[in-house]
Amino acid sequence: MSGTSDDIAPSSALTASARRAGARLRAVLPNRTTMATMGRSPRKDLLAGLTVAIVALPLALGFGVASGAGAEAGLATAVVAGALAAFFGGSNLQVSGPTGAMTVVLVPIVHQYGTAGVLTVGLLAGVLLLAAALGGAGRFMAYVPAPVVEGFTLGIAAVIGLQQVPAALGVRPSGAENVAVAARDAVADFAHTPHLVALALATGVAAVMLIGARLRPGIPFSLLAVAAATLVTGLAGLDVATIGHLPSGLPAPSLAFLRLGEVPHLATAALAVAALAALESLMSATAADAMSVSERHDSDRELFGQGIANLVAPLFGGVAATGAIARTAVNVRSGAASRLAALVHAAVLAVVVFAAAPLVSGIPLAALAGVLIATAVRMVEVASLRALARSGRGEAAILALTAGATLAFDLVTAVVVGLLVAGALALRQVARSAALTKVALHEGLPPADHHAEEQALLADHIVAYRIDGPVFFAGAHRFLLELAETTDVKAVILRLSRVSAIDATGALMLGDAITKLERRNILVLVSGAREDHLRTLDALGVLDTLHAEHRVFAATPDAIGYARRHLTGVQAAAAEKGRR
Repeated sequence: MSGTSDDIAPSSALTASARRAGARLRAVLPNRTTMATMGRSPRKDLLAGLTVAIVALPLALGFGVASGAGAEAGLATAVVAGALAAFFGGSNLQVSGPTGAMTVVLVPIVHQYGTAGVLTVGLLAGVLLLAAALGGAGRFMAYVPAPVVEGFTLGIAAVIGLQQVPAALGVRPSGAENVAVAARDAVADFAHTPHLVALALATGVAAVMLIGARLRPGIPFSLLAVAAATLVTGLAGLDVATIGHLPSGLPAPSLAFLRLGEVPHLATAALAVAALAALESLMSATAADAMSVSERHDSDRELFGQGIANLVAPLFGGVAATGAIARTAVNVRSGAASRLAALVHAAVLAVVVFAAAPLVSGIPLAALAGVLIATAVRMVEVASLRALARSGRGEAAILALTAGATLAFDLVTAVVVGLLVAGALALRQVARSAALTKVALHEGLPPADHHAEEQALLADHIVAYRIDGPVFFAGAHRFLLELAETTDVKAVILRLSRVSAIDATGALMLGDAITKLERRNILVLVSGAREDHLRTLDALGVLDTLHAEHRVFAATPDAIGYARRHLTGVQAAAAEKGRR
């Protein structure tokens, strides 16, 4: 009989685990309600999807080239990842594809491991994103502070701009890993052998995009400027570097790129790509919510959609993708009502891949560099930077350090640096909020039931301290040292009802202050401590002596009564000693 019960218990546990896993999977998969939204306003979605595709085409080409994987990789990413993230994602308005932030991460991977390494990293990042979605990690992305987000956005914009300097000047990249060094080398080469046509194309395209966006935001100036640059260079027979041959269509899905032996070496890079994809996608989805009236994205479902997109896109030669803030904004402003718009955007780009590859192959690289330079400039929200800089030196420092780390190192390092500095500053603020206040003996309590003379006598010999805020390692020593120096009293009442949190270090320091007071024959009483705080204090033995002598009270009046009786006893003993 016992053997049977032993067999049943593991089986029941497995069944329960399977049910939980199934419920979690169903929670992130598209459901009927999600799919039904695509029929709300198909005409608006078709128009919005076409508009986004026009804007996305030069960006997909440019980011593909900038990543080092080629223009075809950018298009494949926009088509495959764009469609899958739209279908499986958690936002009805999000548009996904290759982005500048991801390009910054991918460039060093291309240099070290080649295109196959980038595709492998994308696939591994997809697996990590799926795990994060099923683990419910979406909610944690909301804890990234605004200065960190703005800082790495500023850093990304700077990196993207510097990456385009060689192409904009018509010189070969020097191969330097740091973008600032590569840009400096490009300027030196240009000064030695100027390529004015490339410079004119890049400057012209960037100027048309920036000025046009101010005058007529609804017109896709990026596509018009690139088309004009391609037409002019083709008709004039100008010698400029172009995208080159593009295959007509997507390649057949394949795992031939996978380098299993390099997977351990690529794990760190995959983690960085997954973290960036999660952060940027959820930021973009949040921005879409803010621009719409009633939309609210599902963070875990969005991570799941990005995981599927990044898992499948490399099979077709695509690089890692994320939600794209700029394209999502265009989608919302163009009147998109559901995820059908993002699916239309992917379909239009697929038509371009299959039908217009020869035309696309003639686009000058300098023109795409102009597109990306203009995109980098538009990424910088000057008003937001000013607001954060004015809000305090701490926020300005976080922003500057994150942006600087992005330029000097990489995005993941930058975010870690930003989070560490933000955490340290937040800890400092919390520690400063803690205070030790000497309060009137009966403050906040019902009127005392003894005469004013006696109350004054009590106040002369009994002091009450109220501790407000957290008692923890970062700031407890500041006020507990002050407590330990208390003199010229017979009893100290510690009112702990306003303590918000207490950790082991704070508890031990409180115990040390109590011990120092008792060594000077000062009676210490504790009142109002919460149950969870008492558990911490008792686990460390801080209140053992007080508990043994019944000097820990739930309410302050009880502690005052105890101190009053103690003081009366002390006075009586002193009087008796005087008579002797």
